[in-house]
Amino acid sequence: MKQRDISAGTRDKRQIISVILNILILLFAVIGTAIMIAVNSEGEELTASGLKNLKYFTNLSNELCGIVSAVWLAAEATGRKLPAVIKLMAASAAGLTFFIVAAFLAPMYPDLNLYQNSNLWFHLILPLTAMAEFILLETDGRIPFRHTLFSALPALFYGLFYLVNILVNGKGEWPDTNDWYGFLNWGWGVGIVIFAAIVLMDFVMSVILRALNGLLNKGSRRSRDNG
Repeated sequence: MKQRDISAGTRDKRQIISVILNILILLFAVIGTAIMIAVNSEGEELTASGLKNLKYFTNLSNELCGIVSAVWLAAEATGRKLPAVIKLMAASAAGLTFFIVAAFLAPMYPDLNLYQNSNLWFHLILPLTAMAEFILLETDGRIPFRHTLFSALPALFYGLFYLVNILVNGKGEWPDTNDWYGFLNWGWGVGIVIFAAIVLMDFVMSVILRALNGLLNKGSRRSRDNG
C-alpha cells in the first residue's frame, strides 16, 4: 500500500512538472514572438527582427511548440489527453532547430550572433525546455514507433515549401533571396541532399526523444507494478 502511495505521488509530481514546463514553453513562445516583433533590428538575414522571420523553420518550430503546449494545457484543464504524437512532433521539431543552429548555422555564419534577441529563446531556451518536457511526459504505454515517422512531417512539408517557392519565384540575390538559409549555394543537387538530411535528422530526433521518454515511463510502470 505504501509503495502504491509513493507511485501515485510520483505520478502527481510528474504531472505538476509537465504543467509547469508547458506553461513555460507557452510563455517562452510568447516572449520570443514579442521580442521578434518589437525589437527594431535590421541585422543580417538570420538575425533581423519582424514577422517576416516566421519564414524560418527555426522560428516556426518554436511557434508550433507554443501552440501545442497551449492545446495540451487546455486539454488537461478539461480532463482530456492530447495524443502523445503531437507532443513528439513539436518537441522533435524544436530539438531539430536546436541541433541545426548549434551544429550547422552557427559554424556556417560565425559573424552572426544566432543567440541574440528572440533567437535566444527560439534557438536555445525553448527547444531545450520542449525536449525536457517531452522526455518527462507520462504516456499510456510505449509510444508506437510509427509515430516517429509522423514527427518528421513538419521538416518534410517545410522543405517542400522552401524548394517549391524557389522554383516558382526564383532564387534571387542576397539579401533579397528566397534561399534564406543558403542551402542552394552549392547547387540544387547538394541543396536537395541537405533537405533530405534535415528530414532524416527530424526523424532521428524523434526516435531519440521517444526512446528517452520510453525509458522513463518504463521505470515508472515497473514501480507501479511492483506496488
